[in-house]
Amino acid sequence: MKRYFCKMLCGALALSVSSCSFLDFDETTGKDEYRKALVLNQSARLVAGYIYADAGEGESTTDLVFSAHNIIAENGTCLSESKRFENGIITSEVDIGRLVSERRRMTSFKLTEECESDYRTVEFELKVEDTVLTRRIDNRPFVPTDKMKRDKRCNEILSIQAKGLKKRLVHTGCKHAVIGISGGLDSSLALLVTAKAFDEAGISRSNIYAVTMPCFGTTSRTYNNAVKLVNELSAKLMEVDIQEAVRGHFFDIGHDASVHDVTYENSQARERTQVLMDIANKVNGMVIGTGDMSELALGWATYNGDHMSMYGVNCSVPKTLVRYLISYYAEKSDSEAIKEVLFDILDTPVSPELLPPDHGSISQKTEDIVGPYELHDFFLYYMMRFGYSPSKIYRLAKYAFEGIYDRQYIYRWLEVFYKRFFAQQFKRSCLPDGPKVGSVALSPRGDWRMPSDASLQGWMKDLSKLFV
Repeated sequence: MKRYFCKMLCGALALSVSSCSFLDFDETTGKDEYRKALVLNQSARLVAGYIYADAGEGESTTDLVFSAHNIIAENGTCLSESKRFENGIITSEVDIGRLVSERRRMTSFKLTEECESDYRTVEFELKVEDTVLTRRIDNRPFVPTDKMKRDKRCNEILSIQAKGLKKRLVHTGCKHAVIGISGGLDSSLALLVTAKAFDEAGISRSNIYAVTMPCFGTTSRTYNNAVKLVNELSAKLMEVDIQEAVRGHFFDIGHDASVHDVTYENSQARERTQVLMDIANKVNGMVIGTGDMSELALGWATYNGDHMSMYGVNCSVPKTLVRYLISYYAEKSDSEAIKEVLFDILDTPVSPELLPPDHGSISQKTEDIVGPYELHDFFLYYMMRFGYSPSKIYRLAKYAFEGIYDRQYIYRWLEVFYKRFFAQQFKRSCLPDGPKVGSVALSPRGDWRMPSDASLQGWMKDLSKLFV
C-alpha cells in the first residue's frame, strides 16, 4: 500500500527494536505473559511500533533455555506473535501514518530544541511500493470482537449515557422526560437509557412520557413493539396521531399530499418534534434526543426535526454499536417480555417510516438509500480517529470487507459518505448537548470543529486518483 504502510524495517520514525541480549529474557514458567506485557506496554508508552526478537530455540545448553518468542507490537496492540519453542520468522506491517496521527495528538512528542540533542538520527532510504497486508483489519472498529470485552464496553457505554442524563436531570431539577418512541433501534436505546437514568436519580419511571406518533408510514410491527416496550419498562405511554395535523400543514403551505418528496417526509418529522417539545412544556419535562452518531455523520436527520432535542443520549454512539447495546440489555434482562420485544426490534429493518407501507411492510429502508451503516461506521472511524485520507480508507476497507462487498460497491458508498459528511456539517454545528462515550465524537463544542462551508475538493481529488 503506497505511502501509508511500510515493511517492518522502515519505521525509524516510530519503531523500536529489541533483542534478547538487551532484555535478557530466558524462558521460565509464565514468563511469556510478562514478556509480552512489557513489549506491548513499551510500544504504547512510546506510541511506536516495537519488534522484539528473542533468542531461538536451541540457543543454550547450559542453565538457561530460550523459546524463540518473537513479537511485533504497535501502540499497545500485538500485530504478530510466534509460537514458542519453534524457530521461524514472523512478519507484519506497522502503520506509520496511524502512529504519527496519535503522536500529533500528544504534546509529549513536540520536541524542543533543548531535548533534540538526546535523540540520534539515522538516515535511510526506502523504496515505496504496494504492501500486501497480513495484519487483521477489523470491519467493525467500534465493536470489540471478543464477547467479554464487548459486554464490558456495552455496560460502560450504557452507564456513561445514563450518568450524563442523570446529571442533567438533577442539575436542572427536572423530574420528567419526553421521548418520541417509534419501535426502532435508536428510540428504543434512548428509552432504555432514560429508564436507567431515572432509576439512578431515584425518579419514578412513570415520569417518562414515551410518545408514539403514528403517521403515513407507521407499520403495525413497529407500533406494537413501541407500545410493548414502553409498557414493560413501566413508562407512561402517550399516543398522538399526527396524520390530520400534517395534512392540515400540507393544505396551509399548498403541498400536494400525493407527492412523496422531501417536504412530505420532513413535515412529519418536524410535526413530531413540535409535539414532543409542547408536551415537554406542558409537563415541565425534557425532550430526550434519539439520533445516533452515524446519522449525524451522514446528516440523516431532519433539520429542526428529529435533529433537535434538549439532551441527546445517543449522539456519540455509532449505529453498529447501537445494535449490540440493545442486544446486551436484552441478554441481561430478567424479563422475557423485554427480551422478546428487543430482539424483534433488532430484526426490524432500519427506517424513518416516512413513506406509506408496502402491503403493511416497511417500504423505506435507510440502508438502501444511504448505504450500509457498517461501511459508513468504518469510514467514520478511520477518518475521525486517525485522520486517514479517503484513498487509504478505501484500501483498508477492501481488506476488511473482502468477500462481503466488492471494490466498486465500497468506492460508491465512500464517495457518498464524504459528500454527505461535508454537506451536512451545518446540522452538527448546532447539536444539542449529549455525552461522549468513546474516542470518536462529533460535538462542535468538543472533538469536531469544522466549518459548515468546508470544501470537499481535496478529499475527492485524493479518492478519484484511485481509478485514474
